[in-house]
Amino acid sequence: MIALEGNMDLGGLILLIVIIMIGPPIVISILGFIIRKNNPKAAKILYILSGIYLLVGLGICGSMMV
Repeated sequence: MIALEGNMDLGGLILLIVIIMIGPPIVISILGFIIRKNNPKAAKILYILSGIYLLVGLGICGSMMV
């Protein structure tokens, strides 16, 4: 019955969702910057993947936050 009450603190859950939305694209972009000098084609692919992940993450996780 306690779980049905509704006065829970959801700050940690919202922080987790924001980290899932923004964390991996930042890591992928940093990896792209690291390998840009040696392999620019792979870095470009990582940038594209980062953008797609960010777009999908903001769409799915953003809709869950609303």
